[in-house]
Amino acid sequence: MKPVAIFRHSPTEGPGYFAIFLEQQGIPWQLIAIDEDEAVPTNAHDYSGLCFMGGPMSVNDPLPWIEQSCALIRSAIAAGIPVIGHCLGGQLMSKALGGAITRNPVKEIGWGDAYAEGHAVGKQWLGDLAGKSGSVFQWHGETFSIPPGATRLFSNNHCANQMFALGPHLAMQCHIEMTPEMITTWNEDWAGETQGVSDQVSVQTPESMASELAMRLPQMRQLSDQLYSVWIGGLAR
Repeated sequence: MKPVAIFRHSPTEGPGYFAIFLEQQGIPWQLIAIDEDEAVPTNAHDYSGLCFMGGPMSVNDPLPWIEQSCALIRSAIAAGIPVIGHCLGGQLMSKALGGAITRNPVKEIGWGDAYAEGHAVGKQWLGDLAGKSGSVFQWHGETFSIPPGATRLFSNNHCANQMFALGPHLAMQCHIEMTPEMITTWNEDWAGETQGVSDQVSVQTPESMASELAMRLPQMRQLSDQLYSVWIGGLAR
């Protein structure tokens, strides 16, 4: 089986639980470290699927790898090779498919609830979780629009577009890949990230994130397992 390519855009925003899940399923993966100036591949057919992780930059920034990544995403989607994106990765998918990435009304940082759609596409991806709320982790200030032909799967009160699906492809604004270690590392930048917005109801303190970890993480793992299981069903074996 060809590996899943995992694109890392920042040293602290690795694949987390997504890689753990792939390994549990016996699926090989290959890290492509964009943050270490590794080149974006040009042939999507070298991989069984593509996964794009998060990052502190904007997809509207004039970085050469952004359009290269968008071109690869379009090529993979045209070939039926599954693509999945987390936060920045979801924004790359939206941009590649004709969507727009704009500033969200508020920053979202920390644990929160997202509300799953109960339509047919929602049931296909979410199973018994369709039509219910679920725990997710957030760390973003921008948001994507739902591109033509795609279907929204999740929303919440602070960010309407939390997730969309297009055939076997899944784009997320939220972070369902988080591990406790990743949360601890990201919180080292909490003060800088929340300057001027730390009092917003959409922003949690590191102490609040830690206190909710035991309750929230198992709930999010249930969501992660469901979504990742459906996504790997589209991989070429």
